[in-house]
Amino acid sequence: MTRFARWTAAAAAALLVAGCGSGSSGDGKDEGKNSDTPSAAAPSSGTASGLPASLTSQKLDWGRCKGTSDSPAPGSGWQCATLKVPLDYAKPEGGTIGLALIRSKATGGQSKRIGSLLFNFGGPGGSGVSTMPAYESVVGQLHERYDLVSWDPRGVAASEGVRCRSDKAIQTAESVDATPDDAAEEAAYFKDATDFGKGCEKAAGKLLSHVSTTDTARDMDLMRQVLGDQKMHYFGISYGTELGGVYAHLFPKNVGRLVLDAVVDPSADTVGHAKNQTLGFQRALDDYLKSTGQDPKQGSQKIVDLLNRIDTKPLPTTSGRKLTQTLALTGIVLPLYSKEGWPRLTSALKAAEDGDGSELLDLADGYNDRDSSGHYGTTTHSQRVISCLDDKQRPTPAETKKLLPEFEKISPVFGDFMGWDTAGWCHDWPVVGQYDNPEVSAPGAEPVLVVGNTGDPATPYEGARKMADELGKGVGVELTWKGEGHGAYGSGSDCVDSTVNSYLLEGTVPKDGKVCAS
Repeated sequence: MTRFARWTAAAAAALLVAGCGSGSSGDGKDEGKNSDTPSAAAPSSGTASGLPASLTSQKLDWGRCKGTSDSPAPGSGWQCATLKVPLDYAKPEGGTIGLALIRSKATGGQSKRIGSLLFNFGGPGGSGVSTMPAYESVVGQLHERYDLVSWDPRGVAASEGVRCRSDKAIQTAESVDATPDDAAEEAAYFKDATDFGKGCEKAAGKLLSHVSTTDTARDMDLMRQVLGDQKMHYFGISYGTELGGVYAHLFPKNVGRLVLDAVVDPSADTVGHAKNQTLGFQRALDDYLKSTGQDPKQGSQKIVDLLNRIDTKPLPTTSGRKLTQTLALTGIVLPLYSKEGWPRLTSALKAAEDGDGSELLDLADGYNDRDSSGHYGTTTHSQRVISCLDDKQRPTPAETKKLLPEFEKISPVFGDFMGWDTAGWCHDWPVVGQYDNPEVSAPGAEPVLVVGNTGDPATPYEGARKMADELGKGVGVELTWKGEGHGAYGSGSDCVDSTVNSYLLEGTVPKDGKVCAS
């Protein structure tokens, strides 16, 4: 089972194809300087309260980064270290876990350096250690004045990463229909969810109750202290925007320059978030279909008919594996994350119509973090253990069935899958969820730049305004890009990039509501 609620390594790779497009904006007359520059900021009064000196005063042993089975070692300009954090912040003197960090020092020298700029690329479950070096080409201008820093959050990859299933078990589970059509398929769907949760509980043990977004936000503030920064400068993408909002709420006095791009709606609960995504992916699909000269309604119906045929009879592929309906839908989702992926979607859909599922299967494997040898990464495992600890709302199968018509009305292609996912994702989960939706209000914080993209499939544009409003008056500042794809910065708009860069490098806060044309 795969949830389409994340920034994946494959999606990020597509987004890294940064164009040289231009954008336009308002007149900018109301733009001004943020009065507090990071280098001159007063010492922060907010600390990781109650933490022992053994944690707050620890010295990081930076050294050459090593490669893993899932990612090669980056170049010599990158250093890695391990940060000790409490397993349980309610018991800060108790056991600790290690978080894997990566950094590259500011290239402009100490005299120009502002501080550390911390990145979270989303998920939840994405590895910052493996993604950060590739993203440096996008943020090169920022690198001159910031140390680029990222990390694998608790429960992710090199930071006590959780693997809930073997590769063989994952491949077997891909045959489970995520949009069950009868009682037998429904029973198999929910049994698979129960089995996955049990596997996570066995693999993670005590950690399973301590991988929440709130835990990770507290890790960030400890990280800030150990890195020697008075203020938190942060760039969060997708899920990373929720994490940034939670951090701002917990530590408003420590907020420096925060950018939230591809924004998760903080006011949405589990069902609301699923509806948002259903709408976002259908919008992106409509835009794709229009670009090929098709009527969106007719084009969507053609895809629905294809998926129904595959549900009845999975397609053969050159690998010998079968393309199921669920894998086909996953393969359709990936290229919608970036406009650059649209030509590949056209080719894959044509091949499937001709009876060959190979191209859609390749796309699905990219999304599911499966390599050519059949090895799966742990991104989807970490995503689930984190989101299921966060999410308190867990619709029952009966409640979900009542919701299905609403989802199908929003999207004939994605609605059924997203509807069932609200019940299946955290079904029979071993630990209870923490909240219906995250608290992100941050009274007294410095302005936070919230960037929304009108064509974003995974985090629909409306979430940016919701985030800006909930951060609070004078805190949330919205920037809109009329573009396509998941995320705005580095995606082809000079207007977006220059506005974000001015904010991060000079402290220039744009007028709330500024718009960058595509």
